Amino acid sequence: MRPVDEAEVAEIVRGANGPLVFKGGGTRGLGTVAGEVVETGGLSGVTLHEPGALTLVVRAGTPVAEVEARLAAEGQRLAFEVPDMRGLLGTAGASTIGGVIAANASGPRRVQAGAARDFLLGVRFVDGRGEVVRNGGRVMKNVTGYDLVKLMAGSRGTLGCLTEVSLKVLPIPETQATLVARGLTPEAAVTAMARALGSPFEVTGAAHLDCGAPETRIRIEGMAGSVAYRTGRLQALPGPLWEVATGDLWPEVRDVLPFAGRAGAVWRLHLKPSDAPGVLARVRDVFPGVPAIFDWGGGLLWLLTPADSAVTVRGAVAATGGHATLWRAAAGMEEVPALPPEAAGVAALTAGLRRQFDPRALFAPQGVA
Repeated sequence: MRPVDEAEVAEIVRGANGPLVFKGGGTRGLGTVAGEVVETGGLSGVTLHEPGALTLVVRAGTPVAEVEARLAAEGQRLAFEVPDMRGLLGTAGASTIGGVIAANASGPRRVQAGAARDFLLGVRFVDGRGEVVRNGGRVMKNVTGYDLVKLMAGSRGTLGCLTEVSLKVLPIPETQATLVARGLTPEAAVTAMARALGSPFEVTGAAHLDCGAPETRIRIEGMAGSVAYRTGRLQALPGPLWEVATGDLWPEVRDVLPFAGRAGAVWRLHLKPSDAPGVLARVRDVFPGVPAIFDWGGGLLWLLTPADSAVTVRGAVAATGGHATLWRAAAGMEEVPALPPEAAGVAALTAGLRRQFDPRALFAPQGVA
């Protein structure tokens, strides 16, 4: 089914007798979910763009590329650096803005600017009763009761079908620079990234690629004079020798490109940056040499592992209080859940929210973004 407006989405939900799976471009779904697919690509188009107010209102099925082109024409961009996972996941199609928000998809700039949910001003969605719900507006403000705007970000279609989102956008900076240090151990890289992120020099990306020849990267963005000054100050900090790189190295980090086209399971681990080297060491004790990418200074750790790694990976992360998501399964992992188990209290809260927004349990438990 491919509705062309919000009213059709509401009609589909009201008439549904079984599970529904909401699908944008199908570029970043986790696992296979049973249910009748509702494609949101028919809900397309920018309904409002006020460049002076840094505000954009867009229907959920609008391709991200179209949104980015519209903003670029005004010297603006989405602040949260949308990842393109098609290479990693082997998917096709065009990522949609609704799928991005449903997945709270955010790139390396999150460490400084925030995630997609931090730039979400308002939402319209259809809940499990087939009712249209509107929350938020076109400016940042405090809320009382449920903050449905933040709640919908990352909900993966389990609470409702997004039909429209309002976003705060930002100007494109004049320039950027990337500092690179080579050959650091994971421990030394995390220390160096923490030192840079803890400085007053407004780092907008901090990553360490340990997929062969280790390389640590720091990004600075802004006015040319400011970038030059901050680059020099960062190079003067105690620690490794930083070189200024040429070209934009960040799509490689954002899209996890070193793992694209390579066999194995891809895991995304969320944990304290200081815990990342120890977690990697525990995994490598069992699976020596597994490739790793540290993003957000190490708070996000990507791993490429063999198919029989689930117990090891999730055990290593659980010991730190973090969690691991199976982003791409390998052959033989059909029974491994993509999402980590929830703590009892969180599971109870999640179940309560789903009963409120989806009383007939129509929406697939994992959703598709």
